[in-house]
Amino acid sequence: MEIRAAGPGDVDAAVALHDALVPYLVITRSSLTQRLAAPAGPGRGSFVAEDDGRLVGWASCGLIGGSDPLDGELRLLVRPEYRGRGIGTRLLEAVHTSLREAGATSARVFADPGSVEWAARFGYRQTRQVHYAGIDPRKAPDLPEVPSEVQLVPFTEIDPRLLHAADEVAQRTKPGDAKISSQPYDAWLADIWNSPDLLRAVSVAATHQGQVIAFTRSHGDDAKIWSRMTSTLPEYRGRGLAKLVKAAALRRAAEAGIEAAYTANYDGNAPMLAVNDWLGYDRIATHAVLICPL
Repeated sequence: MEIRAAGPGDVDAAVALHDALVPYLVITRSSLTQRLAAPAGPGRGSFVAEDDGRLVGWASCGLIGGSDPLDGELRLLVRPEYRGRGIGTRLLEAVHTSLREAGATSARVFADPGSVEWAARFGYRQTRQVHYAGIDPRKAPDLPEVPSEVQLVPFTEIDPRLLHAADEVAQRTKPGDAKISSQPYDAWLADIWNSPDLLRAVSVAATHQGQVIAFTRSHGDDAKIWSRMTSTLPEYRGRGLAKLVKAAALRRAAEAGIEAAYTANYDGNAPMLAVNDWLGYDRIATHAVLICPL
C-alpha cells in the first residue's frame, strides 16, 4: 500500500471514487484537473492511497477563505473493503501536516456518522450535522412571482465585484463553525469566480438598485450541479428571495439538460431547509460536522 501526493494522472480514478462513495458532493474533472495540475500550495494538499495500481483512498484539504483565526477543511475517503487497515490514519496525518504547515489552527470535516468514534481518537469532536439533498431540476416547481423592483440575472450578466460584495456579507452571516472576516477580492476572484466548475449560466442573482441582494452559486458540469452557496442580504431576508433565485437556477439547469442537482445545509438552518423542502429536494444523507484543533 502506497500513500503519495496526488497528481494529474489520478483525476479519472479520483472522480470515480467520489462518484461511487459520495456522488452528491459533485466533484468535477475540470476542478480536479486544475487542482492537481497546479503546485500544491500551503494547506492545499491532495493525497491518494494506492494498492497494486488501484486508487483506494483519497484525502484533500484547503484553507477556509477569510477565516480568522485561519481554519482548514478536509475530505477523506477510503473504499469500504479497504477500511480497517490504517489507510485513513495515514491519509489524515498527511492532510493534517499540510494544514499545520500553512498555519491553520483547526481542521473541519463532514463525516459519515459511522466515522465519528474513529475520528475522536485524533481529537475530533462533533459540533452539528449537515444534511445533503438532491433533485432532478426538471421536477422543480414553477418560478414564484418576481417582485417588480427585483431583477433576476444569471452570473454571466453580473459584475463580479457586486457579487463579491454580497458574498462578503454572506460568509460573515452564514451558519457554521468557522469565523469568516473577509476574503480579498483577488483571492475570491481566483478561488470562486474563476473556478473551472462555476456554472455562471446556471447561477442566479437577484438585484435591486444596482446591488446584489440575493444569489445562488451553482458548481458542476453538464450532468450534475452542486448549490455551493445561497444567501440573501440580512435586510432583505424573509421575502422569499432565496426561494426565487434557487428556483430560477434549477429552471436554468433543466433547460441546460442537467439531470441532478444537490445541496447541503446545517441542521439548524431552518429557513434554507424549508426552501429546499418547498423546491422538492429529497434528503440523501446526513453527515457529522467534526472539528479538531491542530
